[in-house]
Amino acid sequence: MTTYVITVPGTFVNGVPDAARSDIERRLRSRDPKNTDLGESEELSLLSVEEGGMFSARVEVEAADRAGAEKEAVQLVSRALRDSGFPERDAPLGPPFVTGIDREF
Repeated sequence: MTTYVITVPGTFVNGVPDAARSDIERRLRSRDPKNTDLGESEELSLLSVEEGGMFSARVEVEAADRAGAEKEAVQLVSRALRDSGFPERDAPLGPPFVTGIDREF
């Protein structure tokens, strides 16, 4: 298995209150990329929100390949958003991408 840091971009269509943002971060905390060497050295944040509602969620996942890692990351972020009160129409996601890889041999 390989450990990946995956970035999942998206947009909060109607903004995000601080309490909701904290809830999303809490739901993703176990997948915080700061648990990886890359996340720690690059000081990657779990959830970044820009003016205008654009956001990036960065999560750590273990998978056999890049496609599997990206799929799992989207599922994790989608579930955290939905469970925090953001249906897909209120926080659509963009295509995920690999931010870092830590291969285990």
